Amino acid sequence: MTYEAAADIGIGSKPSIARSAVLERSAVIDLEAVRHNVRQFVGIASPASVMAVVKADAYGHGAVQVARAALAAGASWLGVAHISEALALRAAGIDAPLLAWLHTRESNFQAAVAAGVDVGISGWELDAVVAAAREQERPARVHLKIDTGLGRNGCTIADWDQLVGQAMEYQDEGLLRVVGIFSHLAVADEPQRPETDDQLAVFREAIAMAEDAGVDTEVRHIANTPATLSRPDSHFDLVRVGLGIYGLSPFQGASSAELGLHPAMTVRTLLSNCKQVPEGQGVSYGLNYHTSGQSTLGLIPLGYADGVPRVATGGPVRLDGVNYPVVGRIAMDQMVIDLGPLSPEEAARLKGSEAVMFGDGSDGGPTADDWAAAAGTINYEIVTRISPRVPRSYVNEAPAAEETGTGAAAAAGGTSKAAAL
Repeated sequence: MTYEAAADIGIGSKPSIARSAVLERSAVIDLEAVRHNVRQFVGIASPASVMAVVKADAYGHGAVQVARAALAAGASWLGVAHISEALALRAAGIDAPLLAWLHTRESNFQAAVAAGVDVGISGWELDAVVAAAREQERPARVHLKIDTGLGRNGCTIADWDQLVGQAMEYQDEGLLRVVGIFSHLAVADEPQRPETDDQLAVFREAIAMAEDAGVDTEVRHIANTPATLSRPDSHFDLVRVGLGIYGLSPFQGASSAELGLHPAMTVRTLLSNCKQVPEGQGVSYGLNYHTSGQSTLGLIPLGYADGVPRVATGGPVRLDGVNYPVVGRIAMDQMVIDLGPLSPEEAARLKGSEAVMFGDGSDGGPTADDWAAAAGTINYEIVTRISPRVPRSYVNEAPAAEETGTGAAAAAGGTSKAAAL
């Protein structure tokens, strides 16, 4: 991956050439926002612990940086999908409890066991993990996953007794430790739906069956971000918070601010060009948009190769304190906003100005939710898909002065708002 190096000095540049003070485009990650959000969830979930989910490069925010910020703010665990993601965190010197739960037969279970990474087990993986434990001469740490109704990974309730029994046999041989029992919720982001009650009932049944078989777990966990906010009965010993630590709301009809969360990512660039055009000027591939009068077009150097959804025409970009919708098709590298009629002097002044695709919205600017609406998708996808061609930069890397009472206050407000949904 060359993009980060290119951002530092420019590909092909002589080393003596200084880096520009302002990046052409960047995703700016506010680590104090991450810490704030984690503190909120620590307060909401207490006495349960918080697992910060940093899979997919921390939803595009940078796994190592976010993991360190989350742990500093009170998270006790880290969670990722793939063992490779877990090993990257270990290589960065992060030694906190760490769970990886999505595997194939080519997953590196040996490295996971050697690095002390907890492994999620749905069934077939158990023998492979035990083989790795024998090879490493070190007991594996496993979490047994029960499918409570999502229908993806996890052991069915019909096969649960067999999986638990086999795991306990291996534990008695000293080959593994059953650290946890877990599952995942399907519709917790729609708190009114009854399926969450059904899933929790199956989860409790699975826990009881495991306890009858002699399992003594450290953690039982099923709650995701929306369940942490709206279902205190789902907290058990540990909650897994992904979207929420990045400051985004999992609920339709409830904003981040209403939940006491601060969005951590701002995607910004510089206006590449600004030119006056006549009435009827077509814009971008397909010429699906034409100016309604004499106007000024602004060129934004972000496109679908940077993670902007191609279908999101109409998504807002903030320029000079005003939100403008993208017009015409979004291309691989660029998109266009119609600024309306401007004087040549105004157009010249705007050229090179900062343009914000989305941020925290505190200044009335666009948010990831606005782009999700334009693309017909969810805010998770908007932040996660921002590509490596957009360099990440970090602000507030050092923790701010401790804020007393923040977590408890937000916990009360956040839980109340979610419960009302």
